[in-house]
Amino acid sequence: MTTILILGAGPAGAAVALGLRRMGYAVTLVSEWRRFAALEGVSQRVLEALRGAGFNHVLAGATLPSRRQVSWNGQQHAQNIEVLLDRPAFDRGLREDLRLAGVEVMEGKILKVQSSVDGHRVELDGNRMLKADFLVEARGRQAPASGKGLRGPETVSLLNRWQGAPGPTASAVESLEDGWAWMARRNDGQCYWQWTVDVASTGLPGKAQLLEFCRARRQVSDFAQAFFAGGHELELQLHARSSTAILASQVCGENWIRVGDAAMAVDPLSGNGIFQSLSSALQAPVVINTLLRNPERASLAQRFHQQRVEQLFLRFARIGRDFYADEQRWLDQPFWQARRQWPDAEVAHAEAGFATLRIERMPVLRDGFVDEAEVVITADQPLGIWHVLGVELAPLVRRLHDEPADQVLAELTLEQARAVRGWLLAQGFNPEP
Repeated sequence: MTTILILGAGPAGAAVALGLRRMGYAVTLVSEWRRFAALEGVSQRVLEALRGAGFNHVLAGATLPSRRQVSWNGQQHAQNIEVLLDRPAFDRGLREDLRLAGVEVMEGKILKVQSSVDGHRVELDGNRMLKADFLVEARGRQAPASGKGLRGPETVSLLNRWQGAPGPTASAVESLEDGWAWMARRNDGQCYWQWTVDVASTGLPGKAQLLEFCRARRQVSDFAQAFFAGGHELELQLHARSSTAILASQVCGENWIRVGDAAMAVDPLSGNGIFQSLSSALQAPVVINTLLRNPERASLAQRFHQQRVEQLFLRFARIGRDFYADEQRWLDQPFWQARRQWPDAEVAHAEAGFATLRIERMPVLRDGFVDEAEVVITADQPLGIWHVLGVELAPLVRRLHDEPADQVLAELTLEQARAVRGWLLAQGFNPEP
């Protein structure tokens, strides 16, 4: 029997474990508990993705949705609905979902990983040793680097946590001359302020002075003072962590795969950390299944995962770049200069046009395996779209060049026709006669 070992029990590792269990694989997952308490702001889309992945216990501690306040480029407004997740409670929910799914979860510190074409040996604390045929690297940013990869401007986030007075749950984002801050307050008075800065240019003091350094920076912000409504900051704690955007050079081999932040870690400004982790993890079980049961398609499976991870990373990076570019007050400051131009000058959302659609053969997911099929390459989907509600788009697009749209769509069900019409309209093609 094939043994599969997953390193890391965050959303990515857990999603892969659940997906593999549904396919009938036995899975062992190794992880340490999170070492610090934190809140994480997520969108409704993330909640839906978590439910779709099979997580039923992780959302029990989620706050009621609230509109996030934004102070950016000198303007204030309310934007996007945000739900706050308590990460320790979230992690406990993940483990409960894994237990109920029959995933063996081992608590332990990973000391050493030795990999070869014949398998993997993982050394844990307590003189424990595990062997596996297939390895899933899901330890997030703590995963050892795999080659040089692609890195954004070096960035660090300084998280301050304290107990304040109870009040309404809320979250906010503020741009600052030397970075930006995300802040959140729960109704029980737990307060969080995370300042994201440039490593090279900020001139951070030593570790012993960091807490007071952050406090002084926070207190000169009228926006932050109004958000937290003053009061004492009891049990003030600090946690510093890297938030540099990183894309691993290689994310899949014949007997291993990287998912979540171990494959690509995005700038926290995107607010899509959990979503992007799930995006790479949800496809991984099918990639793994192909590598193990259809090894003749190994190169196709690796290509599929590599391309999808790279494209997702660049999309989030460009969205972040454009948001940084919206801040016009500090154009000469190193923090903003570096981030308004990275990773490239490509547009985040290319203009659609039916005449620009192309049909190519690309890797797709079919019946639990990576396969190859004709897909339609669009401005926003450079890896192609295979079908909409079961309707293959490549033959449909070919027919639309020669046949009336109403004739082509008449062969579809009412629901399919409605979905295809919406897709065609998004590509700049009006299917109405």
